[in-house]
Amino acid sequence: MSKKMLAAMAAAGLCAGIASPALAQNAAATTAGGDVTADEATPLPPIVVQSPSEPIRRKSRATRQTSSPAPGVVIDDGASFEGDGGSGRGSVGAFTLGQIDMVGGSTITNEAMWTYNKQSLDEAVSIAPGVSAHTTGGRRNERDIYVRGFDRIRVPLSIDGVRVYLPADNRLDMNRFLTPDLAEIQIQKGYVSVLNGPGGMGGAINMVSRKPTKAFEAEGRAGIVTTGDINDLNQWSSYAYAGTRQKGYYAQISGTIVDQDHFNVSDDFRPRQSTPFDARFPYENGGIRENSDFRDWRINAKIGITPNATDEYSINYTTQSGRKNAPLHVAKEQLQTQRYWQWPWWDIQSLSWLSKTQLGSASYVKTNVYYNTFENRLSSFDDATFSSQRMFNPTFNSDYDDFAYGGFVEMGTELIPMNTLKGAIHYRRDDHSERNIQAPDNPATFTEPWHGNVEDTWSFAIENTFHAARNLDIIAGLSYDYLDVKEANDFRNGAFLNRQTTTVDAWNYQGGAIYRFSDTGSAHATVSSRTRFATVFERYSERFGYAVPNPDLAPERSTNYEIGATETFFGQARVSGAVFYSDLEDSIQSAYIIRPSDGAILSQNQNVTGEHYGFEVSVDWDIAPGLRVGGNYTYLNRSYDYITPGTKPEGTPDHEAFLYLSWDVLPNLTLTPSLALASDRYSIVSSGRTRTFIETGSYALANVQAEYRFNDNASAAIGVTNLFDEDYELVEGFPEAGRQFFANARVKF
Repeated sequence: MSKKMLAAMAAAGLCAGIASPALAQNAAATTAGGDVTADEATPLPPIVVQSPSEPIRRKSRATRQTSSPAPGVVIDDGASFEGDGGSGRGSVGAFTLGQIDMVGGSTITNEAMWTYNKQSLDEAVSIAPGVSAHTTGGRRNERDIYVRGFDRIRVPLSIDGVRVYLPADNRLDMNRFLTPDLAEIQIQKGYVSVLNGPGGMGGAINMVSRKPTKAFEAEGRAGIVTTGDINDLNQWSSYAYAGTRQKGYYAQISGTIVDQDHFNVSDDFRPRQSTPFDARFPYENGGIRENSDFRDWRINAKIGITPNATDEYSINYTTQSGRKNAPLHVAKEQLQTQRYWQWPWWDIQSLSWLSKTQLGSASYVKTNVYYNTFENRLSSFDDATFSSQRMFNPTFNSDYDDFAYGGFVEMGTELIPMNTLKGAIHYRRDDHSERNIQAPDNPATFTEPWHGNVEDTWSFAIENTFHAARNLDIIAGLSYDYLDVKEANDFRNGAFLNRQTTTVDAWNYQGGAIYRFSDTGSAHATVSSRTRFATVFERYSERFGYAVPNPDLAPERSTNYEIGATETFFGQARVSGAVFYSDLEDSIQSAYIIRPSDGAILSQNQNVTGEHYGFEVSVDWDIAPGLRVGGNYTYLNRSYDYITPGTKPEGTPDHEAFLYLSWDVLPNLTLTPSLALASDRYSIVSSGRTRTFIETGSYALANVQAEYRFNDNASAAIGVTNLFDEDYELVEGFPEAGRQFFANARVKF
């Protein structure tokens, strides 16, 4: 029996178990605009990962509506209002213009990120079902995110609907993106609406900023992380926000910063011997994790005009800056020569225009225009002292200076009876420039001229939702994506090298059925076949002479199937689940090849087939007033038809879970213990004509937070992460943090 048939049978059983014989509910609310959130507008709302302080049955703000409101538009008189995406203690207003179209998936609230002390994007999404955080290890040692087995390259990242894309390689470090200033994080899994633009092969993540909900509002936060000794400060953070919402306009500004001096490894960590050919010292002797410092800050500002009850126009500016070191492998690496790298700056800026306008009584148009810049420097040093850059072979400064501009136009109408028809056109120009400064401390230093690549990406999409019955929606989408690589220049051996340019296109299609069997329950089945174009790095990079370019890489394609259901029982227990299967064609994976001239073993990206499959279950249950338990569990299996023997899929465990309990010990005191669990994952330790992998990364991390609310406006929280000081690694040679204590405080007006 095929895995697809097994997945279908399991999903059918899951739906049958959750569904109850109930009358059909009224038709879903009209599609979104203004302050109707994306999850309230879609026929298939996401599963909301909330703080226990937020009610299981979320309530939306009532809106004044005229007859036959346009899809994508809600009547909004522009006056201030209380609340937005939930009525919990910490609910904040979401910038709905910046939300992406959601069909299922998950949403993580601002209050959940506060309760579980998740200050960066990779930490925050790890509490959602089907999502794993990972460390890449190696020279870069960045944080990655996997959505049902698809990594950061295959899961587009956006801020307020504006794509964040590094034109050269798109290897975003997810730890650089902070969360205190976010209203929510949207996560699409498997089914990514074609209206959201190209690249949503395996999922999509959108960070949604705040939008004022009162005539005046403000918030301030401060926090510290230590090992238990107040004199040993590991990290400090701060956040400030102010906004106003008036009749006819709104404005807000916020700033957040996290400064980490170091983290400490577990007391159970034992230093390792370095390899014989470089036995000067191990690269980690316990205690403070060497080179684990970083600093990140972000400022977000927006001004919006609401000239009437249906229209909205907003100018938004975001700037963020970071600097970071990269902890070294705890002994001399087996896989590759140790590199001593730092990033003195890692900066992003974005200026965008977003709008929505009602056209008549049943149609709308939305626009988005943006200009982004990306600048960073990678500095490579002579040795682990990070004090000199004199040797020509390993030392350099590598500068990236990139920009992107583009936008989209989306239109929708309900003029056709029983149908909501939408269409969108996306365009993006990516321009990458780079240079290397060889051995900057050496008198014979050499600076390359700037060189890089330019490419244009287009996407044309159409989506229709057929309201077949009051309790049944049928959704279908189709898009055409086109990539034009206009320039691909490199600099080698003192001369410019013009790489082969290319054009490539692909069709995407998707569809689904959503049946609402009660006021709070639904079942769904979806299929989405989406593609992703290879990055410039994947096509052309020679990786310091260890790789062979492959400009003819075909676009990756994943056809994702999902069947799932959700129901809330007695208004106090929410249960949801989904079974998924992804069929991968032309997946881009690294393979080893032998150079005929000298027998050297080099890598090359090639297209292979593969599959992902598994299931997710989530439960939140109010056992009694002031007592809630819940969590989620994910099973995931990944396999590929690798060309190189012995290769294993890295980065994701087969089993992963997040469990929590929240108890109001006193009216103003809440205790929230949680437990993060994961099985082993594969990590590469050597390479050659065959590859060697080990299994590492299993953990059971106990965490706890106690929050005391002085009044409705002020609270303080203390807690501990990795309570039992577990020593574990997500990738071989790179230990994670041991036990850490934290204290946070916030004031809101």
